Amino acid sequence: MRTPPVVSAQQWEQARQELLGKEKELTRARDALAAQRRRMPWTAVHKQYEFDGPAGRASLLDLFEGRRQLIVYRAFLEPGVHGWPDHACLGCSMMADHVGNLAHLNARDTTLAFVSRGPQPDIERVKNRMGWRIPWYTILGDFDADFGVDEWHGTNAFLRDGETVYRTYFVNARGDEALGNTWSFLDITALGRQESWEDSPDGYPQAAPYEWWNWHDEYGRAARVDAEWLSRIDGAVEAGQAGTGRPAAEERRTS
Repeated sequence: MRTPPVVSAQQWEQARQELLGKEKELTRARDALAAQRRRMPWTAVHKQYEFDGPAGRASLLDLFEGRRQLIVYRAFLEPGVHGWPDHACLGCSMMADHVGNLAHLNARDTTLAFVSRGPQPDIERVKNRMGWRIPWYTILGDFDADFGVDEWHGTNAFLRDGETVYRTYFVNARGDEALGNTWSFLDITALGRQESWEDSPDGYPQAAPYEWWNWHDEYGRAARVDAEWLSRIDGAVEAGQAGTGRPAAEERRTS
């Protein structure tokens, strides 16, 4: 294997700073792309879709679980896929393995759900085997064909206004690779991370960075996160030791 050159610590730091500049450019470009995504037109979903879930039959509106936004990943956990009946497909299984605690997404009024064509007993069996805690439904109608995920995995984002559902975004193929954490999921939604530093259309819900963050078992118990922690974070930001979306600290962000 041909390795990069071995250099002094000073030369290494210089190379790191050069790369850091390019990484910041990528961060700004990613933020600008997310801002453009939040300005994507929406399309209303008029067709009624039906799913089977742990609690029985469910509509697309039910998948929101009362929240404003919904992200739906089409996973292949069903007869005919490689690994069945013990597993879902390899790629979809890796995707499920990457999903963290959903309380943070829920705190942004957003629900994540997986859908497949496998029967609920099989879905529950595989979920239990793999330790997945994602809401997972069985497709009963044409949802997969209508939303571009009948032959390959893909992620659709929806927003509801009362009982009216809108499709706001879709990503598949290698675009799904970046998904898996709270930030990447929020970045594909119509409302984004809902933080004040974001370039969003007027009137979009926004709050100061960090102030909505909490331990996943503390959401709903307090109006905001601990004030002492916020004070420490603010101090770290001013000292350049913490990343933030605030414009004043933009130069400190690397990823």
